[in-house]
Amino acid sequence: MTATSPTRTPQGVRKDFPADLSASITVFLIAIPLSLGIALATGAPLQAGLVAAAVGGIVAGRLGGAPLQVSGPAAGLTVVTAELIQHYGWRTTCAITVLAGFCQLGLAALRTARSALMVSPAIVHGMLAGIGVTIALAQLHIVLGGTPQSSAVANVLGLPGQLADLHPVALGISALTLVVLLGWPRLPGRAGRALRKVPAPLAAVATATVFAALAGLSLPRVDLPSWRSHALPEMPEGPVLGLIAAVLTITLVGSVESLLSAVATDKLIASERGTDNRPPRADLDRELRGQGAANIVSGALGGLPITGVAVRSVANVKSGAASRKSSMLHGFWVLLAAFLLVPVLDLIPLATLAALVMAVGVQMVSITHLRSVTRHREALVYGTTIVAVVLGGVLEGVAVGIAVAVALALHRLARTRITLERLDSGVHRVRARGQLTFLAVPRLSRVLNQIPHDTHAVIELDGSFMDHAAYETIQDWQQSHLAHGGSLEVTGRSGQAARINGADPGAAGKTGSPGGADGTDGGDGTGGAHRSGRGHDARHAEGGRPAERSRRSQQRGTHQCCRPWTPWQNHCDHRAPSTRTATASTMAEAAAAAADDGGAQELSPTPRRRGAGQLASGISAFQRDTAPHVRDELARLAREGQRPSQLFITCADSRLVTSMITASGPGDLFTVRNVGNLVPLPGAESTDDSVAAAIEYAVDVLQVDSITVCGHSGCGAMQALLSSAPGVAMTPLRRWLRHGLPSLARMASRHHAWARIAGQLPADAVEQLCLTNVVQQLEHLRAHESVARRLAEGTLELHGMYFHVGEAQAYLLSEGEDFFDCRVFDTVGQHA
Repeated sequence: MTATSPTRTPQGVRKDFPADLSASITVFLIAIPLSLGIALATGAPLQAGLVAAAVGGIVAGRLGGAPLQVSGPAAGLTVVTAELIQHYGWRTTCAITVLAGFCQLGLAALRTARSALMVSPAIVHGMLAGIGVTIALAQLHIVLGGTPQSSAVANVLGLPGQLADLHPVALGISALTLVVLLGWPRLPGRAGRALRKVPAPLAAVATATVFAALAGLSLPRVDLPSWRSHALPEMPEGPVLGLIAAVLTITLVGSVESLLSAVATDKLIASERGTDNRPPRADLDRELRGQGAANIVSGALGGLPITGVAVRSVANVKSGAASRKSSMLHGFWVLLAAFLLVPVLDLIPLATLAALVMAVGVQMVSITHLRSVTRHREALVYGTTIVAVVLGGVLEGVAVGIAVAVALALHRLARTRITLERLDSGVHRVRARGQLTFLAVPRLSRVLNQIPHDTHAVIELDGSFMDHAAYETIQDWQQSHLAHGGSLEVTGRSGQAARINGADPGAAGKTGSPGGADGTDGGDGTGGAHRSGRGHDARHAEGGRPAERSRRSQQRGTHQCCRPWTPWQNHCDHRAPSTRTATASTMAEAAAAAADDGGAQELSPTPRRRGAGQLASGISAFQRDTAPHVRDELARLAREGQRPSQLFITCADSRLVTSMITASGPGDLFTVRNVGNLVPLPGAESTDDSVAAAIEYAVDVLQVDSITVCGHSGCGAMQALLSSAPGVAMTPLRRWLRHGLPSLARMASRHHAWARIAGQLPADAVEQLCLTNVVQQLEHLRAHESVARRLAEGTLELHGMYFHVGEAQAYLLSEGEDFFDCRVFDTVGQHA
């Protein structure tokens, strides 16, 4: 999606400038030591790091598509750049950087930026972790007072000798740097809070430098040569294929890291700031153009390759930057420092920079990423990529990671579990779980041939795909089984019939998908499954024409997101009456079809299950399909107890499925449901203590972080409040609805702010009351002692939410009031 900057007035620019200026200084103080350290780690001239930082800030900051992203030399390209310098020399590496910039411009012109994000996150994180390991191993030698070797393996093999020849001065300065770097963010007290405004990398380098200078320690220091001798690029020399591979490596690694950093910066901004204080979303193609232009300029001026840098971007956002001027100003400060602060920079010990870069390398092996890939069962891809990058290099490691990821995907696609079970009734049931491809045909055929000919068999297909080979195997066996006097029933995952004979393989495969249910329920407990009589063909899998069934399946929602509610789809009956009953015309068509088959069909419509039968069917589907997937998580919750993050108060209306509209699962929400999502005031007449008890338990015992009151459109309780008449006899419902009278009074009052949905007026008085009721119940919440206490401590948040049932759209109550003194509910989009 292309992001365009909103029109900015001169007043707005002037208002943002102080925030941009402050943030640019913070980022500048982080960039100086990191840029020098990365240049040291690559073996490039130290000025190259400063050139790249300045160009990244000014050029990429001005031309890039992520306004608050900061670009410069990054640890992700350290290993690649070091290898290029060793093979081709520094000046040729500069030329390779220029060519890589032109390649990035070409990719941006082809609008391929989004395609770079198609690479598996396990491969990207594995690549960065492998680079981090390689950096840490190399810098460890400098920390110990030695010189790094040419490869990660050589650095590991050289460690014993380096440990035997320690340099105490370099080790002591490195240790001091690491202690300050890690301890600075944890300084306690008011003084610590003030000191923490200075970036930890700057504090660590400054402390070590001042200590080394005051103590008169003799150790290698930064030596910035004169700019007159600064090396510029030369024409590349070497094998053509090797140069092409080098250019592609810089292009791909730099592009992927920059784009991932831009996406991560967008997510950070969304979590840190409100909608009225956000810059436009990143335009990834424009960002790629900006990175390409910056690499061309940096390489031409003798600088390191440039990418978006996550560490500096995070610091920029958290420092309050409002526009791209922050990044540009930071580049300007680096440029001034490169010319005016050379005597100060020459005092920095090399061991200090090495310790700083080693810490960055270790942080690139993220525990969070490791947990994420483990949870998604991609630890093998992640680990293999790390090992391949460390042993072979970045390009080779990524290639190995891609190969392993493809092999793992094919294995999962081809993995099918086929079991045969003989029930007490004599029925043989075959379950095929997974995708039925030609790879599963030998096992499928072997299992099917174990079923005796003269028995009744049930084949349960649980998968979303069946290829032609598997389809023909089942069809041939079916014909043979029926010809020998057996009977057959083919069902999908939730008991729906699967049509095998007379249908194409794709359709046969799709009937096994949970999303492909047609909603017919059989009265015999098989869910409308197809039963073939002895010796009969299996063409009448289910009532109705194939086209009609396919159309109904599509209407009922076969989208992947509805899979958790497949059992609900199977018993929900929201079709038109014409599709639920057999009309004379459909009966005539079915009778004609039966006559063509030489037999008669039973045309009586299958009644829909109600009550206990429907409940038992749903429980059975849960035990069979869902319980195996959630059993481990529920067992963990049973052991550890519930720790929900929020209390969710909503209406008892059956159309509100809280887990669906909040994408939550077991252990996430502590839910209270009542008629009208009401929160009685403490001490009010006819107070229902059950709501107050739930609030107290959630706030004081469970220690939830937030409370949400969720109303919805078409609320029957609000309709009853509007239509209530005085003098009517009190019933339990009417007594309960008295807790909603303050909402009615608020809506009628001129002294309270109304509520509305952003960009539109309430459709009617009922919607107006539904919205106002959410605001009023939040006021009732604040009157509860436990809630008031936690709010005063700043450890609890209150949120208002409105769900429009007909639009399937959620709205969140924004802070404050608009120009018309109204409380506004903002749309919650798909990418919030």
